[in-house]
Amino acid sequence: MTDHTRFAGHAVLVTGAGRGIGAAVARRLAEEGGRVLVSDRDLPEAERTASGLRQLGLTAEALACDVADRTSVEAAVAHTVAAFGPLDVLVNCAAHCTPDVPLFEDDPDEAWARDLDITLTGVHRCCRAALPHLVASGRGAIVSIGSVNGLQDCGNHAYSAAKAGLASLTRTLAGHAAARGCRVNLVVPGTVRTSAWEGRDDDLDALRPLYPLGRVGEPEDIAAAVAFLASRDAAWITGTTLVVDGGLTAVNTGFHTAVRHP
Repeated sequence: MTDHTRFAGHAVLVTGAGRGIGAAVARRLAEEGGRVLVSDRDLPEAERTASGLRQLGLTAEALACDVADRTSVEAAVAHTVAAFGPLDVLVNCAAHCTPDVPLFEDDPDEAWARDLDITLTGVHRCCRAALPHLVASGRGAIVSIGSVNGLQDCGNHAYSAAKAGLASLTRTLAGHAAARGCRVNLVVPGTVRTSAWEGRDDDLDALRPLYPLGRVGEPEDIAAAVAFLASRDAAWITGTTLVVDGGLTAVNTGFHTAVRHP
């Protein structure tokens, strides 16, 4: 059962919240009492998410935010503080993934740089802008969204490298921020049914047997993990990577299938 009080009075900033995991996170934290700034580079998507939350009687505003731009990030943090008071929670969901070219040696510099700039450096920008406010709140928490791509080969060189980098940034920032009263953690999803998979139900069905729990993830699965790590229930957890992947990286289903006997 959802605790409707865990984030009561908390000011929350969620990046990449226009749809998918980010939108589910914004809804979960708002349902638990948070006052949420729904930020996204796509303002109409952010407004649609925020409007839907307000229709449920929840507190949410929308703002355009491009995590690749320092001024935009700082404006989003300032807007959250002005609208809702001291910032308590930052959730970094914004990311960018460029499909790989057939040959690695043909990979263009621009694609590599863009994926890292949004997926990894974008989180750095957001944490840098938010940290003084999170410290000042006295109960600050940062949760970023990683990927199993950062743990094993799932393709997408630049995106995977950026997601792997988030695990390191989480640890180093957690060490820096702990004495200042702010916790920093990472959630690592497996395959999640989002708009990125729209029209690819056959692919999702093909992936299902790889997951020991028998299904791919839903955005709400990830939102639940984020809510836990951002809440007082995780008050003694920082610098951790929580893998939420239905058992994908823990169990070698291909091996088990290969050696199974009648």
